[in-house]
Amino acid sequence: MIITGSLIRKLRLAAGLTQRQLAELAGVSQAHIAKIELGKVDPRLSTINRILEVLTERLGPKCKDVMTKNVIFVRPDATVKEASELMTKHAIDQLPVIDEYGRVLGTVTDRCIVKNLSPEIANERVDKIMEPPMPTVPEDASLTKVRFLLEDHPGVLVVKGGEVVGIITRADLIKTVCGQLEVR
Repeated sequence: MIITGSLIRKLRLAAGLTQRQLAELAGVSQAHIAKIELGKVDPRLSTINRILEVLTERLGPKCKDVMTKNVIFVRPDATVKEASELMTKHAIDQLPVIDEYGRVLGTVTDRCIVKNLSPEIANERVDKIMEPPMPTVPEDASLTKVRFLLEDHPGVLVVKGGEVVGIITRADLIKTVCGQLEVR
């Protein structure tokens, strides 16, 4: 595919951006965007890459489009047995640990349960074995950001106004590839 000024203009319009907005997001002047779109200037590859990154993030699906709502979680004083039962019942392998004020304190995963396996593990509190919290992203964040976070984390929590409103796991992204989940 050849990237032309007219293609950039079409992508910009599809993203609902003005030249000025695109320029600010890409870190160039509005006049430079206008010259690129008119084909009057041959921009650097790095400039084109920044412009395309801004445009593709604006056009692509957002976290709110693929997240699982009604996040299943445990309180810090829940037992590992209770967490394990929830994980088994819902066929999930991680649970955020959220206190009564809505603060995310950590994560209980199948891995941390296995790592701490002992005859007494069932009665241990989850806050004794939990791992650090999953990263959080706003609901309008692009899936590109989430994809990179999922390389190192079991899930990503989606927040709106400081409140957890969803979760995205690797399985959710795989569903978008398979077409099982409609992405708006």
